[in-house]
Formats: sequence, structure tokens, C-alpha cells
Amino acid sequence: MDISFLDNFLQQAKTSNLKTKGRYPETINGLDLKVSFGMGASSHIPWISTLGPGMSTSNGYYPVYLYYKKEKVLILAYGISETVEYKEPWTREIVESNEKIKDFLDKPLRYGESYVFKTYIPEISNSGVKYFRDDKEISKDEIGKDLKTITNKYKECLDIEINDETSYLSKKLFYMEEHLEDFIIENWNQTEFGKKYDLIIKDGDIVSKQYRTDIGPIDILAKDKKTNEYVVIELKKNQTGDQTIGQIARYMQWVEQNLSNKVKGIIICGKWDEKLDYARKRMGDVEIFLYEIDFSLKEYKK
Repeated sequence: MDISFLDNFLQQAKTSNLKTKGRYPETINGLDLKVSFGMGASSHIPWISTLGPGMSTSNGYYPVYLYYKKEKVLILAYGISETVEYKEPWTREIVESNEKIKDFLDKPLRYGESYVFKTYIPEISNSGVKYFRDDKEISKDEIGKDLKTITNKYKECLDIEINDETSYLSKKLFYMEEHLEDFIIENWNQTEFGKKYDLIIKDGDIVSKQYRTDIGPIDILAKDKKTNEYVVIELKKNQTGDQTIGQIARYMQWVEQNLSNKVKGIIICGKWDEKLDYARKRMGDVEIFLYEIDFSLKEYKK
């Protein structure tokens, strides 16, 4: 398996260049490839994730390269989202036979709950990258085999879940709204939101999505470009308008009490809801956006 993209990734990680578009393959071994060096500022732990259908880096499980720049170690891991707790992660066999990153590294900054599959010490130069383990150089062929092994194991796990109609993943594939948050974040600058609001970035990582509070995660928290006002964005997913309006009111009050007294709300839903509109008008500082999905099919090659 060609791992030239991994060399490019490690070389770019030594720079301040955060751009990834057009620089990396879109797929590897039939899985979607996502690369991140941070948003706005370089992340302490850039990553490459390989994703199957129904998975995202913020909600799911997936093979992932994590480059811990401070420790100078590259870990190929059985990754687990730390943003949203996924209901059915890796198999018991994988969990019981691999140590967690937090046990391998001393107080890792992030991703400590993911499981170590392979580790490499990269020697990075402008001319290329060499990989070592226990002071012995590892060939690119061996690294390619490692990636193929973990991605094939991943696809086996996905097949088990998808074929089980009661599994979380199987059900999730029928709820497109589960991906709406990821789409909005990944395409922020191309949406109406990106024209008016900024995502919140901390230490080079986006913290806007599933913003953590004492009373639960806010779907998306942003800031107005002109007024610096906080914007609570909630998706109406499988719940009533009354539940949605109550939820956004609760989060707006939390933001007002803990972050700033300047806050507004936005509800995103798939169709017009008259009852929700009445409640929205009463609150006064909440807007409603409708989304449209352009659905297409893509062959999943195993």
C-alpha cells in the first residue's frame, strides 16, 4: 500500500501550513481519508483519519494516525471520537488486546481513550521521512502492511454493524441529519453562517462543534464577526419543536451566565414548523434556518 501521503503529512506537520485540499488522496483502501493540521493555528496533534460509511471524526470510531509533535511519536491507533461518545466502538478483542494511548504516553494532551495499534518514531527531513521503532528502521512496505491490516479489520467491524439491523450504525445510516453538523463545520466558509459568524478555535482545534457545557453539549457555538456576540446553533433532530426551543433557551441562558451577556440563537430544521415559529417569535432572539439535502449514492468498495 502506497504511504507517500504519510511522508507528506509529517513533512507538512513541521511547517505552519494548515491547508490540505488537493494535497492528499480522498480515499485509501476504500475508506474516506481526512487530514487536519488544526484550524487557525497549528494543532499540537495533527491527524489522518480513515472513515467508513456513517462515520465522522467527531462521532464514530476509525483507524487514525496521530502525530504527537511534542513526544515526536506517530501512533497508528484504533481511534475513538472524543467529541461524542459512540455507542458501539471497537470489538472486545481489540479493546482487550491493545493499550490505550493514555497508558502508552505520559498524560497525552488529547485522544487518550483511543487504542494503540502501531507506533513509529519518524525522522523527518526535506528529502523524506524515515521510520524507526526500538532504534531499528522500519520499511515503507511494513508500514503500508500495518495500515492495510488495521483498515481491513475496521471494514470487518463495519460489516458486522451494518448487517445487524439493531445496531446503532445501521440505524444511523437512515438519519441524514446526524451528518449535518459535520457538513456545516467542514463547509463553514461556504455557508450563510460563515459570512456572518466565526467558529471558536482553541489551541488550533475547533471547539465550536458539540461545545461542552455543564448542562450538555451545544450543537455548534459560534461568534458574530461584527458584534462578538455568541451564537448558539441547535439542530432539530428527532424531537418536537417544544423540545428544541426549550433546549436552545437552556443553552442560551448558560452562555449568558458563563460566557457573555450577548447571545442569540439559531435553530436548523428540515421543514417548516408552525408551532416552533410561534415559540421562536416569543423569544425574539432566535432565528430559524431550513436545510436542503442533495442526495447522491457512492459505491463503497471493499
